[in-house]
Amino acid sequence: MKLKTNAPAAFAALLLSSVAGMAQNNQQKPGIEMQYMDTSVKPGDDFFRFVNGKWLDDTKIPDDKTRWGSFDELRENTNNDALAILKRAAANKSLSPKSDEGKAAGLYNTIMDTVARNKAGVKPLKPYIAKIDKVKDVKSLQALLEEMEWEGGLGFFGVGVGADAKDSNRNVVHLGPGSLGLPDRDYYVSDDADSKEKREKYVQHVARMLQYVGYKPEQAAISAKKILELETAMAQPRLDRVERRDSRKSYNPMSIADLQKLTTSIKWNEYLAGVGIANIDTIIVTQPKYMAALDDILKKGDVATWEDYMKWTLINHSANYLSTDIETADWEFYNKTLRGALKEETRDKNALQTVNGSVGEALGKLYVAEKFPPEAKEKAEIMIKNVMKAYENRINRLPWMAKSTRESAIEKLNRLQIKIGYPDKWKDYSALTINNPANGGTFFNNMKNVARWRYKKNLEDLNKPVDKTEWHMAPQIVNAYFNPAYNEIVFPAGILQPPFYDYKADEAVNYGGIGAVIGHEISHGFDDSGSRYNADGNLVNWWSDEDLEKFTGLGGALADQYSALQPLPGTYVDGKFTLGENIGDLGGVNAAYDGLMLYLKEHGSPGLIDGFTPQQRFFISWATIWRTKMRDEAIKNQVKTDPHSPGMYRAYVPLQNVDAFYDAFNIEQGDKMYVVPEKRVKIW
Repeated sequence: MKLKTNAPAAFAALLLSSVAGMAQNNQQKPGIEMQYMDTSVKPGDDFFRFVNGKWLDDTKIPDDKTRWGSFDELRENTNNDALAILKRAAANKSLSPKSDEGKAAGLYNTIMDTVARNKAGVKPLKPYIAKIDKVKDVKSLQALLEEMEWEGGLGFFGVGVGADAKDSNRNVVHLGPGSLGLPDRDYYVSDDADSKEKREKYVQHVARMLQYVGYKPEQAAISAKKILELETAMAQPRLDRVERRDSRKSYNPMSIADLQKLTTSIKWNEYLAGVGIANIDTIIVTQPKYMAALDDILKKGDVATWEDYMKWTLINHSANYLSTDIETADWEFYNKTLRGALKEETRDKNALQTVNGSVGEALGKLYVAEKFPPEAKEKAEIMIKNVMKAYENRINRLPWMAKSTRESAIEKLNRLQIKIGYPDKWKDYSALTINNPANGGTFFNNMKNVARWRYKKNLEDLNKPVDKTEWHMAPQIVNAYFNPAYNEIVFPAGILQPPFYDYKADEAVNYGGIGAVIGHEISHGFDDSGSRYNADGNLVNWWSDEDLEKFTGLGGALADQYSALQPLPGTYVDGKFTLGENIGDLGGVNAAYDGLMLYLKEHGSPGLIDGFTPQQRFFISWATIWRTKMRDEAIKNQVKTDPHSPGMYRAYVPLQNVDAFYDAFNIEQGDKMYVVPEKRVKIW
């Protein structure tokens, strides 16, 4: 999926011939992690082991983790930093509880107040259980769903406000399926041995959790089986994991009258008014087939099973806010059974994740002030400009793309918005009520307040233009994202750290790390999903028919490469499901490599560092950031639920399609990683 890097041959030769004399002067500059490499392995035979062999031999996955690698190490370090900041805030008696930072601290303190949580047990759920018990028909069910939408819902379906896919500056109402207890449709409909085993264990888990809210063991077992049957009926009509990646399939504008014909059991005008939405004539139905099937389910009138499902949904959504025994029971299924964890993570780390997901920017203010120097942002901006320029050069050299499509691609690239580090405008938490334990606050009640605040804030967006300055990830999160409706790439401060990025480090290492991550996110604008959006962030086709056919064919060839990968016997990567991320990786590596060549052309080569050329250090850095070890259950879960390929494949499979990788390490026919040139996929 990329063109061969076209750096002038004379320039490449100059780099290679000049490095030796410069090596000694550059040894002190932060570079690759030699201590983790296994240089006894030939890079052309097993590049993943060549780069990470000693790390693989010496590293044990922590008991409280289901995988371990560079991302996880950085997340752990960043979480430790953020947690230390949060704990200081939580202990600061002079911090105003009404300040944003005070609210983050107050939420943390209620999470850590296990004495109060254990004393309360399931008591916080009893008012909700009583309301569920009063449901006698569809009319009373609808009334309860209206009431509960403000607090996160009780399943069946849900509404929210967001950008119109075909007019991304306009906010509209979306209607989608409700929650299921298993993490993906595949667990319900697949007949493979793992899915069957997980369904059986899921029924046991549901039965166990129902007993916390008063079910007798025999009754709980019967109800759990009925819940699985109901959820299976709700899972079957949903889009599968590949279909969900196609935004065109989930963009189904309907008049309220047409929605009423689709799901006749619900009085939609009444429902929308009850959830705070009035005077709309059109709604985006993300999955019409599901809504039709739901109507059939509701017409059967199995009220007892509806009640069981809602009670299960209630306790499932609330488990981590209740007593520690319920919290542990939840962990034992979702982390131990489904993902293979051996030990619970510490409560303070779990508390941090809750704070990050609830009032993340409140903590982010403190984190950025202490941990993110201005120099890091400034240098990252320069790198992004080089990677963007490289991407533009690559688009202009594409042999398979017509002029009209190329111009639209360049326009989209040039209008890409870039956010680095932290927002210019922080979220406003002034309307959110968070109470400390000293003021009668509880974890459960605070999270209900968060749900109501979030829903109300979301409703307020309906009559306003889309705010494209908003961030959807807190600064202390180790991740990055592309948002197609905003045509933006976002890099929180958390990911701008070693091994991905060190503003004092060797540029080849930085380009192979964060540079390729930058290229990856840019490439999402041009993957099989993001490429359906134009420069304005609208779901509008800007491709010629001929170019789209060529692009689809190239994507299919890349999908085939990944579908052949078998991380466990009988468990295969789904190349179609992971295609967007795989295009992102391949595009990211190519663009970042070309960006490095632009940098070296302007600033000169630093020569050998640790005995490797800049080109070699670039690819070693890429394989370093994807070093990963995973538990078997985590792999099984990932291939069903995660659109990313397992990290060990991300480290080397994209490189097998990059000509510059072969040149850097003199990889030739006969080497195990060698792919003949005509089989190398080149897209962007």
